[in-house]
Amino acid sequence: MPRPPKSQDTSFQEELKLRVMRVLEANPSATQREIANELGVSLGGVNYCIKALVERGLVKLNNFAKSDRKMGYAYILTPDGVSEKAKITAHFLRRKMEEYEKLQQEIEQLTAELQEIR
Repeated sequence: MPRPPKSQDTSFQEELKLRVMRVLEANPSATQREIANELGVSLGGVNYCIKALVERGLVKLNNFAKSDRKMGYAYILTPDGVSEKAKITAHFLRRKMEEYEKLQQEIEQLTAELQEIR
C-alpha cells in the first residue's frame, strides 16, 4: 500500500502533536494509554509523540505518587510548549478554514449540478 505524501504525513504528525498537547494541558496526569484511547491512536504513537515533546523541551515530566506502591507521571507543558501549541493551533486553524472554504465551494457546485439534473 502506498504511503501518503510527505506533506500529509507531516500534517498528521502536527495534528497528533497538537491533540496530545491539548490533552496534557487539560489533564497532566493522564496516562499514555488514556491519551491513546481518547484520541483513537496507538499507544506507540502517543509514546513516540510524548518522547519527542520531552526531547524538544516542550513538555516536562514530573513524578508523583499515585498510591502507596505506584508512581505516576505528570506531563506539564513548558513555556516553550505553550508557545509551540499556540503556533500549531494557529496553523491548524488556518488549514481547517481553507478546507472548510473548499468544502463549501464543492457543496455549492454539487447543489447546482443537482438542480440542473432535476
